[in-house]
Amino acid sequence: MPQRVVTPRSIAQLGAVDALAAAQRWFPKERSWIDEQQLELCRIPAPTFFEQPRAEWFCRRLGTLGWNARLDRAGNVLASFGTSSVECPIVISAHLDTVLAPARPEDVFFAPDGRLVGPGTSDNGSGLAALLAFARMFAEHAELLPLARSVLLVANVGEEGEGNLSGMRYLCRNFTELMENVAILVLDGPSVEHVTTQALSSRRYEITFTGPGGHSWNDYGTPNPVHALGHVISSFTNTAREQCTGARKGRCSYNFGIIEGGASVNSIPASALAKLDLRSEDPANLEELSALLTLVVEQALERENRNARNIRLSAKIKELGARPGGKLPPHSPLLTIIQAIDAHLNIRSRLDCASTDANIPLSLGLPAISIGSGGTGGGAHTPHEWYQPEGRELGLRRILLLIAALADRRGWPATNPTL
Repeated sequence: MPQRVVTPRSIAQLGAVDALAAAQRWFPKERSWIDEQQLELCRIPAPTFFEQPRAEWFCRRLGTLGWNARLDRAGNVLASFGTSSVECPIVISAHLDTVLAPARPEDVFFAPDGRLVGPGTSDNGSGLAALLAFARMFAEHAELLPLARSVLLVANVGEEGEGNLSGMRYLCRNFTELMENVAILVLDGPSVEHVTTQALSSRRYEITFTGPGGHSWNDYGTPNPVHALGHVISSFTNTAREQCTGARKGRCSYNFGIIEGGASVNSIPASALAKLDLRSEDPANLEELSALLTLVVEQALERENRNARNIRLSAKIKELGARPGGKLPPHSPLLTIIQAIDAHLNIRSRLDCASTDANIPLSLGLPAISIGSGGTGGGAHTPHEWYQPEGRELGLRRILLLIAALADRRGWPATNPTL
């Protein structure tokens, strides 16, 4: 089949097809229902590695909407409509896990100004609510059945932090038939102003110093793990700052996000620990920063042990995870289509580089993008995170047109043949 040229005009013609026009009008009509689903799911705690209660709720909800939903061995929720999951060429995913979790259901609530407030409401309650919106919308529009059958809905685990993209890794590794001819749309957060087409590489490390510990006065001279760790942080940041500021190969960053150690002010700690996040647009920068970390840990260990009294510290560097890089080719049909849709909807989007579930398929050379599901949000990864559903319909229309255009390229019979 010859490649069809996708333009804003052809997208407008596609969106005017009766079935799709009706589906686009469905979203504002069901605004309250979508908001209620988001409130309910966000009240179910789902910190990374503990997503099962939310996953089970999500699976049941998709089942009540008529989808064939199940949990895979990784804990992901997979849902298809009247077909086998390996026959669906369009994957739409949103991650289940959150950095923080509500201690009580009441910690997630709608504020008087209409915002949904609480941990995970924006990242990624907005993406998960979009999955439920599409599940119900497709189920209620019989004329869109061929389109629904082309879609696999995935609510996946392990996107945040030390989850290391485990859910998406499992999906891509265990569904090779599915991944051979597929487009993957990752819904992460609300913003429609970005299209993530480049995967931001990252590595996470845990640095641990251990020793005998002791009394701050009686055992003075015993090597101190906290002192050694402090030297690592100071030396690494001073050197890495110059490297990241003047990076020759692309932007990079570093962050010591967790520091632990010590029991009292008058005790020499027996251990000290820090966790470091490294990110770069170019994997070569990560190699250099990783090598720098090894060097400064060795220097700190030697420095602290230099005058030790027959007792020495030991050090260990453990890699907690690595996210691979990758990039969608500029000539990719997926990119051409989303840009045509954005032009049609007057969305001024930009291409960006970020760390999302799309890292995995992009690293494998599969067509994938990460986009927002509409609305606005803020305070991500904090207890005061919020999501404003006003404007959500624009993001949902965008996703629907993207699904339809991708399906049209594969011969969806109900669409306008001019696309």
